[in-house]
Amino acid sequence: MKITEGNRPEQNEERLKYPIGHFEWSGDVPKARRDAWIADIAELPGRLRAAVAGLSDGRLDTPYRDGGWTVRQVVHHVPDSHMNSYIRFKLALTEEKPTIRPYYEDRWAELPDAFAPVDASLALLDALHERWVGLLAGLNDADYARSFVHPETGKEIRLDYNLGAYAWHGKHHLAHVTELAKRMGW
Repeated sequence: MKITEGNRPEQNEERLKYPIGHFEWSGDVPKARRDAWIADIAELPGRLRAAVAGLSDGRLDTPYRDGGWTVRQVVHHVPDSHMNSYIRFKLALTEEKPTIRPYYEDRWAELPDAFAPVDASLALLDALHERWVGLLAGLNDADYARSFVHPETGKEIRLDYNLGAYAWHGKHHLAHVTELAKRMGW
């Protein structure tokens, strides 16, 4: 294969890792943009459920890229990660700049429940996002300006930033599944 600007191996690997690109932040976010992100979060459970509907165990156990998680691990990771974010929202809304507790998502993806059937994680995502969207829709500008501190970086993370990051996060992992399905002809 002739390597050109558009098909360098590192570019292909980047596309597999980040099929929708990286999250981009531009500062303060108007309410309309927050509402769009809330809609993304509301739609994710149904979109992820549709993406894995009817997949055999063999397909669920296919990595979305060499060295990446399997579809099954991705499905279990999304509610794990989003539960952590939901809790971080509640901490920031009820405490003054709390320091959150990070977790090792790579280690969580190797625990026994990351290899279980996906139905429980899809149900968990449904319930979690129903609660989370209800919370998010009730927040005002001052609430979204609240923040928490990440202990690994010492940075304050505003809730409006976190909202956008997790709207992106859901679409990012959904694209891991849907892009794999396209590449494999499923």
